[in-house]
Amino acid sequence: MAGFVEKPEPIEVPGLTHLHTGKVRDLYRNEAGELVMVATDRISVYDWVLPTEIPDKGRILTQLSLWWFGRLTDLVPNHVISTDLPAGAPADWEGRTLVCTPLKMIPVECVARGFLTGSGLAEYNETRTVCGLALPEGLVDGSELPGAIFTPATKAAVGDHDENVPYEEVARLVGAETAALLRRTTLDVYARALEVARDRGIILADTKFEFGFDGDRLVLADEVLTSDSSRFWPAEEWEPGHAQPSYDKQYVRDWLTSPTSGWDRNGQLPPPELPKEVVEATRAKYVEAYERLTGIGWS
Repeated sequence: MAGFVEKPEPIEVPGLTHLHTGKVRDLYRNEAGELVMVATDRISVYDWVLPTEIPDKGRILTQLSLWWFGRLTDLVPNHVISTDLPAGAPADWEGRTLVCTPLKMIPVECVARGFLTGSGLAEYNETRTVCGLALPEGLVDGSELPGAIFTPATKAAVGDHDENVPYEEVARLVGAETAALLRRTTLDVYARALEVARDRGIILADTKFEFGFDGDRLVLADEVLTSDSSRFWPAEEWEPGHAQPSYDKQYVRDWLTSPTSGWDRNGQLPPPELPKEVVEATRAKYVEAYERLTGIGWS
């Protein structure tokens, strides 16, 4: 059992039709048929959307995505039309709202990995492969791979796990030509982002992208290269052989699985509220990643 601890009611805005409440984002359609995507401060961990929010998280994700979109336009177009606040929208939507081109979304999480950790490490330890791709012996948690790999996953509903799949399954789902395009574009964008992040003292261990088609044109959608969709590690602390310090939800994961929380991850009860110190530490990590990458102070 997983999902929302407390599913929020959608905010009603004149001229907008609510389409979907996601783990983090709420999706609307305006009268012009464009999509309006609002990044909330919700946080999801272990397939649960927690009852406690992380202040400013949605704005940080949105502004960081916009920063990255601007550095990737020569590689792939993106779905952003405008950052203007829709008429009648709550003031709190400022800075966390994107008006976007509606796309025919591809039902695949396009994951690029340059380092071994997470679910990739778990699979490697069992089979010496990740998504069916053979890897050398002797790799450990945090090892840099010989080259970046495309390790796609099927996109799950709220409360379910994304499932890693071999490339051949992607080709079966979307066709060989589209699968090849997804792999090539994913690895091209990852290579660019890896270089940009390294110049700023951050290792981009892995990341996931979502794409859709606008006619015949492949378009980068959703968020991109944020602490929710990527593993960012401080380069100066990188040391393969154990879990790396990261700019993401690790404080939340660690607290939830500690005796202090009293929560059983494998039990039937939903997670509890987060304490103030965990919220503050998590927010600080999101802010630090934003500031280190962009060079812009968060206020």
